[in-house]
Amino acid sequence: MTDTKTETALSSDVTEVRAQKLKLLRELIGDVYPAHFHRTMTNAELAEKYAGLELDTESGDIITVAGRVYSSRNSGMFMDIHDASGKIQIFSHKDTTPESARALLPLIDLGDIIGVTGMVRRTKRGELTINAQEITMLTKALLPMPEKWHGVTDIETRYRKRHLDIMTNEDSKLRFQQRSKIVSSIRRFMENDGFMEVETPMLQSIYGGATAEPFKTHHNTLKLDMYLRIAPELFLKRTLVSGLSDKVFEINRNFRNEGVSTRHNPEFTMMECYWAYADYEDIMDLVERLFADLATRIHGSTEFTFGDTEISFKGPFRRVPMPDAVKDVTGIDFLAMKTDEEARTAAKAAGFAVEKDWTWGECLAFIFEEKVEGTLIQPSHVTHFPKDISPFAKEVPGEPRLVERFETYCNAWEIGNAFSELNDPEEQRARMVEQLEQAHARGEKDKQLDEEFLDAIDQGMPPAGGLGIGVDRLIMLLTNSPSIRDIILFPARRNKND
Repeated sequence: MTDTKTETALSSDVTEVRAQKLKLLRELIGDVYPAHFHRTMTNAELAEKYAGLELDTESGDIITVAGRVYSSRNSGMFMDIHDASGKIQIFSHKDTTPESARALLPLIDLGDIIGVTGMVRRTKRGELTINAQEITMLTKALLPMPEKWHGVTDIETRYRKRHLDIMTNEDSKLRFQQRSKIVSSIRRFMENDGFMEVETPMLQSIYGGATAEPFKTHHNTLKLDMYLRIAPELFLKRTLVSGLSDKVFEINRNFRNEGVSTRHNPEFTMMECYWAYADYEDIMDLVERLFADLATRIHGSTEFTFGDTEISFKGPFRRVPMPDAVKDVTGIDFLAMKTDEEARTAAKAAGFAVEKDWTWGECLAFIFEEKVEGTLIQPSHVTHFPKDISPFAKEVPGEPRLVERFETYCNAWEIGNAFSELNDPEEQRARMVEQLEQAHARGEKDKQLDEEFLDAIDQGMPPAGGLGIGVDRLIMLLTNSPSIRDIILFPARRNKND
């Protein structure tokens, strides 16, 4: 086991050596952190351009590259430098490299960023190499890089010092490259499907669109308490009312002052959309097409692996009403029950601890969460939610206790939530007033009625299907990442000294 005091002392020594080298570099070349440097190509572009260069052959071309030094051999004669696109080997020898450039080699450490100009060749061993003619110090790193072969293995360090994680872990680097590609692909898919991207306020004077605890702040000039949004729903619906587009979407950052876990972060990314003259079944088709498109872009197929499980995003997904799903797993037939008391009695008889004032729908939803969610491994749309827990969705014709809502599950996670949206202004107001009274009863005194939204609905919102997709969880699935912290660049962490 490494002694902590020894490890600390060694780290201090290494840092001091780098500081001394920085001083020598300043004396030797002056500016160690120049503002400008022009490279002629990236390492990946170099590899592509000279892919056909034969063994032990010089190209005759002089090019300029730049990157971070990841390895050094033979006192710096051989170095590997990496940029974001890949690596290239640098060769510095007295036959090809002037003394002024070679004088820098003893002062270059792993982690330093340098620029190199020279001739491209392929070695006898087949490695593309630049015979250095000029070496420019671009950034002296004052801290050592993590150990070469193992990188950053401590979980806390990986999340807290993400720059080191990505610098030394190709898997992490790939995940965040894939994240960027997934978000970009969502945007491209939605636009190609006729949706217009809009932007709605992240800072709101009245929070709404979901049930969650908000983050609160204060605007000094307006003398107004404000909230980071928990959802963009109400503003997006107002956009639909305006007639700007029959299809609107937003890839948005939401903030909820709640728990942190492997699937929850206080700030997270969602894609939310509203589609006029569509319903929740149209939205189900949209979700299936989107998921298949994303899987194909990332994996080349609708099939991919998460952990030890083969997942298929090939549609159509399984569609099952919540009462049927609960009956299939537990044998409890909620549709046969007529009253809240019957539902509570049946739940208790089956061994579930339910509250004395729970409604029929709350009992159904609770048992679904307890017994059914964990079985939904392959993509599934769970439909026909209880109205009790879905106040802004339209009723299922002939069954007023249920609404036209679905949630999409995969790997036992909720990935998406969608409604046939309520657009009856009188019913909308009644449900929002009821929701407000419930919030105040729970102690949420800041909760207010959004009269501006209700005024817009009075103007007339077309029938519509609405959808929210948890982009972070979707990225977790597509990148085989078990924790949300693995796919958020800088996840929420406790203070280091707490």
